[in-house]
Formats: sequence, C-alpha cells, structure tokens
Amino acid sequence: MAIDTETKGRKARAGTRGPTVADVARMAAVSPMTVSRVINSEPNVLPATRDKVREAIDALGYVPNPAARSLAGGQQCRIALLHANPSAAYLSEFLMGSLAQASLVDAQLVVEQYDRSDDAAALVLRLAGHRVDAVLLPPPLCDDSALLMALIQAGLPMAQIATGQPVAFADAVTIGDEAAAHAMTAHLVAQGHRRIGFIVGADNQTASAARLAGHERALHEAGLVPEPGLIVEGDFTYRSGLDAAEALLARTPRPTAIFASNDDMAAAAVAVAHRHHLDVPRDLSVCGFDDTAMSTTIWPEITTIRQPVADMARRATALLVERVRGRMTSHDRPIRHEQLDFTIVYRASDGPPPGS
Repeated sequence: MAIDTETKGRKARAGTRGPTVADVARMAAVSPMTVSRVINSEPNVLPATRDKVREAIDALGYVPNPAARSLAGGQQCRIALLHANPSAAYLSEFLMGSLAQASLVDAQLVVEQYDRSDDAAALVLRLAGHRVDAVLLPPPLCDDSALLMALIQAGLPMAQIATGQPVAFADAVTIGDEAAAHAMTAHLVAQGHRRIGFIVGADNQTASAARLAGHERALHEAGLVPEPGLIVEGDFTYRSGLDAAEALLARTPRPTAIFASNDDMAAAAVAVAHRHHLDVPRDLSVCGFDDTAMSTTIWPEITTIRQPVADMARRATALLVERVRGRMTSHDRPIRHEQLDFTIVYRASDGPPPGS
C-alpha cells in the first residue's frame, strides 16, 4: 500500500490539534486569506487555485475549528434546502455543493421537498419546527412569489439560486442566462446554421425567459428572424424534450440545429434524432444548458453551457451562514446579488449544417 509521506508528515507536524488554515495554505502554496475565501466560496478566486485548496483540504482532512468559529461569532446554524426541481442531475449537483459548504462552515443542512401545490404557510411552520435559520431556494422555488412572501413574513433569510430576476430582500447567486444563451446561439450561427430550433424552459422560472431572450437577440444580430414554429415549449423534463424535439423535426424544412434550455431536454432531442435515423451532429446539431452529468452520459456527449451549479450552491450556502451569524452578533449585512461566470463546453453533438 502506497503511503503519502509528505501528507503524513504534515499531519504529524500539525500535532493533535489537527490541521489548520495555515497548513492548508502551505500545502496549496497560497495565502491563508485565499484558503478562507475558498472555504466561504467567495467568487474572487481562480478555478485552478480553488481546486488546489480543496485538494489540500481533502488531503489533510481539514475541518474548521468549532471553538475558533464560536469566538468569531460563528455559532451553529441550520439551513434548509427546499427542492422541487424535476431534473435529478441538477438537484444532485446542487446538493453536493451545499452539503460540502455546510460541512466546511460547521452548519447543518435540512433537505425538504416542497411542491408548488403545498401551502407556503404550512411549510414555514414545518421549518420553524426544524429550528431553521435560513433557506436555500434553487429553481423553480427561487421564483415562487407566494413562497418568497411567506419566508420574508416569517423573518427567514433566504438565497435565490439561478433566478432570472433576483428580489431586493434576498441574497442571490446567478449566472448571466441571457448572455449565455446568446453565446450558444451565436456559436451555432457562426457554424452556418440558419434554422435553429429552440426548446424553452418551464414558464414558472424567470431564467427560461432570459434564455429565450438571449437566443432571439443572437438571431436578430445575425439578421435572422425567429420563426414561431422553431420555438417550442418545454418544462425542463426529459419527457417534455421528447415532445418538443418531435414537434421541431416535424417542421418542413426541419431545423439543422436544436438548442435546448437544459441538458435533460437536449438529451431527449438526441434520442429523437436517433429515432428518426438522423446522425448527430452530421444531420442535426444539438446543444444544451447546465453541464450536468446528463450531458456526458449519452452518445454523442452534448455541447452545453456550463452553469457552475455546485459552486453556486456553495456560495449561496456561505452567504446564508454569514448572514445568520451576522444577525446573531448584531452585524447584519446588506443583501448581496452575485453573478458567477458561465462557459461553453464544446463536445461532439454540434457541427456545421448538412451540405455546408
């Protein structure tokens, strides 16, 4: 069995007190301040640096010192993660990020399912019974106005994640949905596509409208008029992607590319293309949004927008813990709206239109 003598030595030097922020900083070759920023999921750290720090944390088994955190006003707090997202892949990414951050900052995470047909007031009572201090709201709950009002009336701090319209009374962590969809559509146009089908997301999420707006802006900038028949409704589920792709491929002439508002619907579009004996991408290009596990578990792997879901969950969790502990020490801070970067991940599902 191989033994990492360097790591073992570092742990020994740390003694019975366990590894410290300074130990993590030395292993990662960064400053203690950078380690602190990574632990709190602050956005102003380069991805490569963030990865090095997290690797050092894992290698050393670093755990924040509860006693030191208490002296700094870091009392225990309990964060509720409410979920109602139809995409298991998206929820998995979100859960991993929020759990990792809660562990780093010595917070407890309570996971609670909430259906839009549930009564928001009853939910608030349940949260009170769980002694919850603040609430994480991933899509679609980040845009549920009744739920937002019930939480604010109960005095519970909350963080919206991936909303298209952050509210003034809640922290929010987002990406530029409109800009991301614009970039992907512009990429397809640059490849020569002129008939691009677009599968819209669920109408109860503000990000859906932002993505559609970005798609249409890119078409207008290219001198193309969006055809109503090439814009089809979906609801972020695989099933809706199947129906939407069938409708698009029934058009005459059919689109040469389909851009879906999430990876689940994009994967469905690939399946429909195969059903129609179309090669992806030779006969039809398909692109998605989110970069969840779904985008790499089918063939061909999907070109997609990388929305850093886990990082967004980490940062939102850090913001809520900071806010709750600030209130406990009478140091409440202003609401923060932060935007993380997106990237296009180029894979094998897109290319020039047929005959080009």
